[in-house]
Amino acid sequence: MKEIVKMLTAPGKRPAAPWCAPLFAALLAMGSYCLGMTMLGSYPFGTRSRAVNDLGNQFVPFHARLWDLLHGGTTGDLAFNWSSGYGVPFLADFLTYLMNPFSWLVGLFPRELAELPVFLVTLCCIGLGTALMTVFLGRVRPGSAWLRALLSVGYGTCAWVVSDGTADPMWMWGLVSLPLTGIAADWCLRRRRWVAGTLLVGVSWAGNFYTAAMATLAMALVLAVRLLLASEVPVRYRLRSLARAAAMAPAGLLLAAPALTVTVKASKASRPAPEALYRGRPPTLDFLAELLPGGRGSVPSPHLFIGVLGLLLAAAFPFVRAIPPRTRIAWYGLAACVAVSFVWKPTLLVWHGLAVPNGSPYRASFVLSALLVIIAWLALAHRPRPRELAAGAVLVLLLAVVCHGRSAVAGATWILVLGGGTVALAALVALRRRPARRNVRIGAATALTCVVFFGSAYAAYSVTAARDRLEWWGPKTTFDDRTLAVREGLRQRADWPRSRTDPGPHEFANNDPLLLGGEGGSYYSSYVPERTARTLREMGGGWYIHGRHLRSAEDPGSRAIMGVSSFVTGPQAGPVDVGRSAAAPLLTVRPDLTADGLDQPRRGAAARGIDVRDDPRVGGGSVFARQERLLGARVYEVPELRPAGDGGGPRKASVRPVPRLVDGAWRLPATRKGAAAVFTARCAPRSVAYWYAPWYDGKVRAIGHTSPGFGIRETTANPVRNLGTVPADGRLTVAFDQPKAQRVPEHVLGCLAPGKLAAAVAGLRAQAPVRLSAGGHGISAELPARSRGTAVLAVPSLTGWSCRVDGGAARAPHSFGGLIAVPLGSGASRLSCSYGTPGLVPGLAASGAALVTLAAVTVTCGVRRRRPHILPNRDISSD
Repeated sequence: MKEIVKMLTAPGKRPAAPWCAPLFAALLAMGSYCLGMTMLGSYPFGTRSRAVNDLGNQFVPFHARLWDLLHGGTTGDLAFNWSSGYGVPFLADFLTYLMNPFSWLVGLFPRELAELPVFLVTLCCIGLGTALMTVFLGRVRPGSAWLRALLSVGYGTCAWVVSDGTADPMWMWGLVSLPLTGIAADWCLRRRRWVAGTLLVGVSWAGNFYTAAMATLAMALVLAVRLLLASEVPVRYRLRSLARAAAMAPAGLLLAAPALTVTVKASKASRPAPEALYRGRPPTLDFLAELLPGGRGSVPSPHLFIGVLGLLLAAAFPFVRAIPPRTRIAWYGLAACVAVSFVWKPTLLVWHGLAVPNGSPYRASFVLSALLVIIAWLALAHRPRPRELAAGAVLVLLLAVVCHGRSAVAGATWILVLGGGTVALAALVALRRRPARRNVRIGAATALTCVVFFGSAYAAYSVTAARDRLEWWGPKTTFDDRTLAVREGLRQRADWPRSRTDPGPHEFANNDPLLLGGEGGSYYSSYVPERTARTLREMGGGWYIHGRHLRSAEDPGSRAIMGVSSFVTGPQAGPVDVGRSAAAPLLTVRPDLTADGLDQPRRGAAARGIDVRDDPRVGGGSVFARQERLLGARVYEVPELRPAGDGGGPRKASVRPVPRLVDGAWRLPATRKGAAAVFTARCAPRSVAYWYAPWYDGKVRAIGHTSPGFGIRETTANPVRNLGTVPADGRLTVAFDQPKAQRVPEHVLGCLAPGKLAAAVAGLRAQAPVRLSAGGHGISAELPARSRGTAVLAVPSLTGWSCRVDGGAARAPHSFGGLIAVPLGSGASRLSCSYGTPGLVPGLAASGAALVTLAAVTVTCGVRRRRPHILPNRDISSD
């Protein structure tokens, strides 16, 4: 036993790393990133907005919502969001977008400065991730803490961070979770601190489970390599270390179980993600060019660079003779296998939760960057000789020459590789010399620090500038004088819960209700419920991104049904006003609505949201008929359309684009310039004409007005759109001009009688409850005495709702046109409905069980420590 203990504890105690080295690394990484953004003039160091892509559309609005929740300035709570989608669950959004601990900094700033704490989320993750990597590298191999700090800066400002992570702050927690799980795995390797390691894994998964899964898989591979290389340790001890890790990972995952159970349930109930196109692996040279700092390639490939210092040392690693050959082969082999796994679809799916991401298919790139930093540190910790460093420099230069001309090789790349690489090589050679004068060592260390600091800043500047030149990355309007004025206007007209104030259909960001307040229909999230999206589209609403971005109602009928009394109008670039509309109450009692009139359970195609036409109660019929059903009155005139041939002037009959009615839909042929498929129709004079064809892509012209359509089946759905007021003679000529042949519904046109709509709304108001109140995730009403029939709540009906009539047993509500419907029986005077988050209770139970397990292990270990025994506690290095 003594021999085994001696072998396990060799080569002695680890030298204590100065506590200020991780802090130095954090400050250096954060400072370099700030310097790069200052050079760019980016917020908060300039006027250039950072609110690009999802950062402006999702993260700033969601953080504004968090501010409202922290300060009690909004409707809803963590369980339910009354502001978006006319009422949607919120906990899954919170756990996904706002669980980064740094997100809570938003509560310390004024709401109109919410973009600043969103920036701090990114900045603090860079700092914390860099500091933790400094600690983790010291556990992989002892050595100079200051040199570890310099290499860790390359990890904290790697290509994935500046190109991808900074635009999605929730992913930035992955930069923290990777070294966290690495430290936990190291404790397993040394058979110590199982409880503390489990807590680290739990924190990693709770902060962002998506990137934590990637980090956990990566550190499992690192642990496997380290165990494989520890050949001098008996197999049984290595197996025990592996068993500790195998127990630690699921225990830590169970601690964060609600983040998984809630989001999995919400994901299954959500709109399916658009089918991502994976074009296969990128060209080899484009892949390799991403290792060079300072550029951002136009070819989709993993963003990998870790700075010139890390690249030089990683390239020198296979030439360092002080490292055993099997160690060099194992680590380079691991990096190569991970690189290949990013571009082979089966393993790419493993990295990304068995689904190709919608957007960049290489969101796990930071994992490979971390492996390259580890390899670079192993090379540096073994004090490479000048010849070995020179060999690495030649390899880097050869890589740059071979990849010359690739889009990822920019002007900044040559400056960093030739200029920064030369200085770094000279400084490393100077540090290697023994004996070296003190001023030489100080000069070399200063040079290395400058190369890392200014090189990281310049790379961040260059990559961000290249990214922001892309049209897709245009910034969204978040907080300016216009948005603040709209928010104030909505606040002045607030009438919740008697009616809604909707920030739409005007769009500053894709989540205007979270940004501006009110209770609108716009909602952009990965968790848009399928039922909500289908209900609002069948009512005449529009959507983008395969239904993951809903738009607010744009027509008077939909607004009346959903109780919208105020809404934002005006062009995006011009004056903005808050308009008024006739609105039904949020809750109405329908005396004549019985169980036979409610929606039938959806099965097959209808359950999957596919259009059906056989039964109007399950989404069939025209949109105008569906609105009338919800209003309980006839308010539209749906005219019979007659094809009129070519509306573009005299042409030969053989080339006229004549539409044909086929299988209940009009088949429109492709039209050429100057030609159009034309219909004639008659409607009541002074009524208002609307058209609805969700998947139509083209232009619709009538009454001197042109209305565009941008429909793409299942991807982009047009809303009900206005064509203008029907002239006094009642005659309409409607022209469809489309670039390709397509189909539109048979009843594509409807004429709304404003007087009839006003009468219908007045009738619904007469059926309003005596008193209505809304809480965080529930609503209660006092009804007229002995109310019968069905109470209809203008909120999409989702799994999780339960209602009580007169304090009776809680029951799941029915659905009426996709809205919540509660049969009142023989008579009722009180109604209350509340929402419970699916998956929350099982998740909390799993977390409770994990906490009990940790407590039991802690007590058991405390008792065992009182007994005299020998614990193997070896600093296992990578060689």
